[in-house]
Amino acid sequence: MTTFSTQTGDLAIIVPTLNEAGGIDACLRALQPLRARGAELIVVDGGSCDATRTLAAPLASRLVIAEAGRARQMNAGARHSAARRLVFLHADTRLPPDAERCIAVALSGAHRWGRFDIRLSGRHPGLKVIGTAMNLRSRLTGIATGDQALFMTREAFDAVGGFPEQPLMEDIEMSRRLKRLSPPACLRERVESSGRRWERHGVWRTILLMWRLRWRYWRGAAPERLAEAYRDVR
Repeated sequence: MTTFSTQTGDLAIIVPTLNEAGGIDACLRALQPLRARGAELIVVDGGSCDATRTLAAPLASRLVIAEAGRARQMNAGARHSAARRLVFLHADTRLPPDAERCIAVALSGAHRWGRFDIRLSGRHPGLKVIGTAMNLRSRLTGIATGDQALFMTREAFDAVGGFPEQPLMEDIEMSRRLKRLSPPACLRERVESSGRRWERHGVWRTILLMWRLRWRYWRGAAPERLAEAYRDVR
Protein backbone atom coordinates (compact mmCIF):
# COMPACT_ATOMS: atom_id res chain seq x y z
CA MET A 1 0.00 0.00 0.00
CA THR A 2 1.29 3.44 -0.97
CA THR A 3 0.36 6.76 0.59
CA PHE A 4 1.15 10.41 -0.09
CA SER A 5 0.17 12.99 2.55
CA THR A 6 0.02 16.77 2.89
CA GLN A 7 -2.16 17.49 5.95
CA THR A 8 -4.33 16.09 8.75
CA GLY A 9 -7.53 17.42 10.29
CA ASP A 10 -10.32 16.85 12.83
CA LEU A 11 -12.68 15.61 10.09
CA ALA A 12 -11.57 13.15 7.42
CA ILE A 13 -13.53 12.81 4.18
CA ILE A 14 -12.71 9.40 2.70
CA VAL A 15 -13.47 8.84 -0.99
CA PRO A 16 -12.97 5.33 -2.45
CA THR A 17 -12.30 5.37 -6.20
CA LEU A 18 -11.95 2.95 -9.08
CA ASN A 19 -11.73 4.32 -12.62
CA GLU A 20 -13.45 7.61 -11.73
CA ALA A 21 -11.49 9.84 -14.13
CA GLY A 22 -14.71 11.18 -15.62
CA GLY A 23 -15.91 12.70 -12.38
CA ILE A 24 -13.16 12.76 -9.75
CA ASP A 25 -11.99 16.28 -10.59
CA ALA A 26 -15.47 17.74 -10.05
CA CYS A 27 -15.91 15.67 -6.88
CA LEU A 28 -12.70 16.85 -5.27
CA ARG A 29 -13.02 20.47 -6.39
CA ALA A 30 -16.41 20.62 -4.69
CA LEU A 31 -14.68 19.54 -1.46
CA GLN A 32 -11.92 22.15 -1.54
CA PRO A 33 -13.81 24.70 0.64
CA LEU A 34 -14.14 22.01 3.33
CA ARG A 35 -10.48 21.17 2.97
CA ALA A 36 -9.57 24.85 3.28
CA ARG A 37 -11.45 24.92 6.59
CA GLY A 38 -9.37 22.04 7.94
CA ALA A 39 -11.02 18.83 6.72
CA GLU A 40 -8.64 16.10 5.61
CA LEU A 41 -9.50 14.79 2.14
CA ILE A 42 -8.37 11.20 1.59
CA VAL A 43 -8.76 9.48 -1.77
CA VAL A 44 -8.32 5.70 -1.68
CA ASP A 45 -7.81 4.22 -5.12
CA GLY A 46 -8.42 0.54 -5.72
CA GLY A 47 -6.23 0.13 -8.80
CA SER A 48 -7.65 2.46 -11.42
CA CYS A 49 -6.40 1.97 -14.96
CA ASP A 50 -7.45 5.44 -16.07
CA ALA A 51 -6.29 8.91 -14.96
CA THR A 52 -8.06 8.87 -11.59
CA ARG A 53 -4.87 9.00 -9.50
CA THR A 54 -3.25 11.71 -11.60
CA LEU A 55 -6.33 13.91 -11.34
CA ALA A 56 -6.87 13.22 -7.63
CA ALA A 57 -3.34 13.69 -6.29
CA PRO A 58 -3.12 17.52 -6.42
CA LEU A 59 -6.62 17.95 -4.97
CA ALA A 60 -6.37 15.50 -2.07
CA SER A 61 -4.69 15.78 1.29
CA ARG A 62 -3.71 12.16 0.97
CA LEU A 63 -3.78 9.60 -1.83
CA VAL A 64 -3.79 5.99 -0.69
CA ILE A 65 -3.40 3.00 -2.99
CA ALA A 66 -5.24 -0.05 -1.63
CA GLU A 67 -6.62 -3.40 -2.67
CA ALA A 68 -9.83 -3.02 -4.69
CA GLY A 69 -13.13 -3.32 -2.85
CA ARG A 70 -15.13 -0.41 -1.44
CA ALA A 71 -15.05 -1.70 2.15
CA ARG A 72 -11.31 -2.42 2.02
CA GLN A 73 -10.64 0.99 0.53
CA MET A 74 -12.70 2.84 3.13
CA ASN A 75 -11.00 0.95 5.94
CA ALA A 76 -7.61 1.79 4.46
CA GLY A 77 -8.52 5.47 4.32
CA ALA A 78 -9.58 5.45 7.96
CA ARG A 79 -6.32 3.78 8.98
CA HIS A 80 -4.36 6.57 7.29
CA SER A 81 -6.05 9.32 9.28
CA ALA A 82 -6.03 10.36 12.92
CA ALA A 83 -9.21 12.46 12.59
CA ARG A 84 -11.80 12.13 15.35
CA ARG A 85 -14.71 12.16 12.88
CA LEU A 86 -14.93 10.23 9.62
CA VAL A 87 -17.28 10.62 6.65
CA PHE A 88 -17.30 8.12 3.78
CA LEU A 89 -18.25 9.67 0.46
CA HIS A 90 -18.95 8.13 -2.93
CA ALA A 91 -17.22 9.88 -5.81
CA ASP A 92 -20.54 10.79 -7.44
CA THR A 93 -22.04 12.29 -4.27
CA ARG A 94 -21.80 15.92 -3.14
CA LEU A 95 -21.83 16.99 0.50
CA PRO A 96 -23.74 20.09 1.65
CA PRO A 97 -21.51 23.18 1.95
CA ASP A 98 -21.57 23.16 5.77
CA ALA A 99 -21.11 19.41 6.14
CA GLU A 100 -18.41 19.69 8.79
CA ARG A 101 -20.70 21.75 11.05
CA CYS A 102 -23.62 19.36 10.49
CA ILE A 103 -21.49 16.36 11.39
CA ALA A 104 -19.92 18.02 14.43
CA VAL A 105 -23.34 18.97 15.83
CA ALA A 106 -24.81 15.53 15.09
CA LEU A 107 -21.98 13.74 16.89
CA SER A 108 -21.79 16.10 19.86
CA GLY A 109 -24.53 14.32 21.81
CA ALA A 110 -25.68 10.72 22.14
CA HIS A 111 -25.34 9.85 18.47
CA ARG A 112 -22.12 8.12 17.45
CA TRP A 113 -22.90 7.87 13.77
CA GLY A 114 -25.31 9.12 11.16
CA ARG A 115 -26.12 9.95 7.58
CA PHE A 116 -27.58 12.74 5.45
CA ASP A 117 -30.84 12.80 3.56
CA ILE A 118 -30.30 12.25 -0.16
CA ARG A 119 -31.41 13.90 -3.37
CA LEU A 120 -30.87 12.00 -6.62
CA SER A 121 -29.98 14.15 -9.62
CA GLY A 122 -31.19 13.26 -13.10
CA ARG A 123 -34.02 13.61 -15.59
CA HIS A 124 -36.26 10.70 -14.63
CA PRO A 125 -39.22 11.88 -12.49
CA GLY A 126 -38.99 8.69 -10.45
CA LEU A 127 -35.65 9.74 -8.96
CA LYS A 128 -37.31 12.21 -6.61
CA VAL A 129 -39.63 9.48 -5.36
CA ILE A 130 -36.71 7.11 -4.87
CA GLY A 131 -34.75 9.66 -2.85
CA THR A 132 -37.75 10.38 -0.63
CA ALA A 133 -38.34 6.67 -0.10
CA MET A 134 -34.67 6.08 0.76
CA ASN A 135 -34.78 8.82 3.40
CA LEU A 136 -38.02 7.54 4.92
CA ARG A 137 -36.89 3.92 4.96
CA SER A 138 -33.64 4.90 6.63
CA ARG A 139 -35.46 6.80 9.37
CA LEU A 140 -37.79 3.90 10.04
CA THR A 141 -35.16 1.16 10.05
CA GLY A 142 -32.03 2.94 11.28
CA ILE A 143 -30.20 1.49 8.27
CA ALA A 144 -28.27 3.82 5.95
CA THR A 145 -26.73 3.33 2.52
CA GLY A 146 -23.37 4.53 1.28
CA ASP A 147 -25.10 7.00 -1.04
CA GLN A 148 -26.20 8.91 2.07
CA ALA A 149 -22.62 9.68 3.15
CA LEU A 150 -22.21 7.65 6.33
CA PHE A 151 -20.32 9.48 9.09
CA MET A 152 -19.20 8.39 12.53
CA THR A 153 -16.82 9.01 15.37
CA ARG A 154 -13.41 7.37 15.30
CA GLU A 155 -14.37 5.49 18.46
CA ALA A 156 -17.48 4.05 16.80
CA PHE A 157 -15.54 3.00 13.72
CA ASP A 158 -12.95 1.23 15.85
CA ALA A 159 -15.56 -0.32 18.16
CA VAL A 160 -17.24 -2.20 15.30
CA GLY A 161 -13.97 -3.09 13.59
CA GLY A 162 -14.50 -0.89 10.55
CA PHE A 163 -16.49 -1.85 7.48
CA PRO A 164 -16.99 -5.58 6.96
CA GLU A 165 -14.79 -6.48 4.01
CA GLN A 166 -17.52 -8.09 1.93
CA PRO A 167 -18.23 -7.45 -1.77
CA LEU A 168 -21.77 -6.11 -1.37
CA MET A 169 -24.06 -4.73 1.35
CA GLU A 170 -21.11 -3.51 3.40
CA ASP A 171 -23.06 -0.33 4.20
CA ILE A 172 -26.09 -2.30 5.39
CA GLU A 173 -23.96 -4.52 7.62
CA MET A 174 -22.04 -1.50 8.94
CA SER A 175 -25.34 0.16 9.88
CA ARG A 176 -26.44 -2.97 11.71
CA ARG A 177 -23.27 -2.97 13.77
CA LEU A 178 -23.33 0.75 14.49
CA LYS A 179 -26.95 0.52 15.66
CA ARG A 180 -25.68 -1.49 18.62
CA LEU A 181 -23.78 1.61 19.74
CA SER A 182 -26.46 4.23 19.13
CA PRO A 183 -29.32 5.08 16.79
CA PRO A 184 -28.19 7.05 13.71
CA ALA A 185 -28.40 10.80 13.43
CA CYS A 186 -30.66 11.18 10.36
CA LEU A 187 -29.87 14.67 9.13
CA ARG A 188 -32.35 16.66 7.05
CA GLU A 189 -29.49 18.37 5.21
CA ARG A 190 -29.12 16.70 1.85
CA VAL A 191 -26.30 15.21 -0.12
CA GLU A 192 -26.80 15.12 -3.87
CA SER A 193 -25.97 11.87 -5.61
CA SER A 194 -25.97 11.09 -9.30
CA GLY A 195 -28.94 9.11 -10.58
CA ARG A 196 -26.96 7.93 -13.61
CA ARG A 197 -26.81 4.26 -12.61
CA TRP A 198 -30.57 4.26 -12.04
CA GLU A 199 -31.22 5.83 -15.42
CA ARG A 200 -28.64 3.75 -17.28
CA HIS A 201 -30.10 0.42 -16.20
CA GLY A 202 -33.72 1.51 -15.84
CA VAL A 203 -35.10 3.15 -12.70
CA TRP A 204 -37.78 0.60 -11.82
CA ARG A 205 -35.62 -2.34 -12.92
CA THR A 206 -32.85 -1.15 -10.58
CA ILE A 207 -35.31 -0.71 -7.70
CA LEU A 208 -36.58 -4.27 -8.10
CA LEU A 209 -33.03 -5.59 -8.31
CA MET A 210 -31.96 -3.87 -5.10
CA TRP A 211 -35.11 -4.97 -3.26
CA ARG A 212 -34.48 -8.57 -4.27
CA LEU A 213 -30.85 -8.44 -3.21
CA ARG A 214 -31.64 -6.83 0.14
CA TRP A 215 -34.40 -9.32 0.83
CA ARG A 216 -31.99 -12.19 0.13
CA TYR A 217 -29.40 -10.54 2.38
CA TRP A 218 -31.87 -10.23 5.24
CA ARG A 219 -32.68 -13.92 4.72
CA GLY A 220 -29.02 -14.79 5.20
CA ALA A 221 -27.67 -15.05 1.65
CA ALA A 222 -23.88 -14.75 1.43
CA PRO A 223 -22.64 -11.36 0.15
CA GLU A 224 -20.46 -13.17 -2.38
CA ARG A 225 -23.53 -14.83 -3.94
CA LEU A 226 -25.37 -11.53 -4.03
CA ALA A 227 -22.40 -9.81 -5.68
CA GLU A 228 -22.44 -12.47 -8.41
CA ALA A 229 -26.15 -11.89 -9.00
CA TYR A 230 -25.60 -8.14 -9.05
CA ARG A 231 -22.83 -8.43 -11.66
CA ASP A 232 -24.87 -10.82 -13.81
CA VAL A 233 -27.82 -8.44 -14.01
CA ARG A 234 -25.77 -5.29 -14.41
